[in-house]
Amino acid sequence: MKAAVIVFPGSNCDRDVSVALEQAMGQKPAMVWHRDTDLPPVDLIVVPGGFSYGDYLRSGAMAAQSPVMREVVTRARAGVRVLGICNGFQILTEARLLPGVLMRNAGLKFICRTVDLRVENADSPFTQRYTKGQVVRYPVAHHDGNYFADAETLRQIEDNGLVAFRYVTPGGEIDEAANPNGSASAIAGLFNETRTVLGLMPHPERAADPLLGNTDGKPFIDGLVEALS
Repeated sequence: MKAAVIVFPGSNCDRDVSVALEQAMGQKPAMVWHRDTDLPPVDLIVVPGGFSYGDYLRSGAMAAQSPVMREVVTRARAGVRVLGICNGFQILTEARLLPGVLMRNAGLKFICRTVDLRVENADSPFTQRYTKGQVVRYPVAHHDGNYFADAETLRQIEDNGLVAFRYVTPGGEIDEAANPNGSASAIAGLFNETRTVLGLMPHPERAADPLLGNTDGKPFIDGLVEALS
């Protein structure tokens, strides 16, 4: 398997996800600068977390117009798997690879803590090592993670089983108190219609090594590598 990680000015999780992928793949992913206009042949493209372009204008809006994103969109439409984490999720919505938008957190404060997530769909390369309904814990660190879409879009998302993860209580229940940012339908992670693109606000790469005190994200990374190898 070959992977590429896109690097923007302001990215701060590109190295984190690179290390997690290298541990699973046995080789380093390509690190592709935002000004590049081409990508090497790869099976997976990761748009990492951080604060691309300092989150000026609107989180992810400027990064979505970077030269490299034109090629990311082309590859995604050709079926290459694309993963956007945190700021990467914001960029994928701005690039129209995923529906909806990520708005300011409902509490208007930056959130940095570990949250409980329920796996809503285990039928994808991204989630194949989990079971539907399983509760996992990932860290979050964002200011603009409040997922919003209009009622018709949300209906289509639900009808087509495109929710990958939801924010829940430790017991797996949806509860307003367990939703850290006010996201509609407690959506924490979302697929495109073909389940080849995934955006999620929580960070599986920050929960993929025992040294980090949490390995709930390791099946995510390992399963993805296994599926694409």
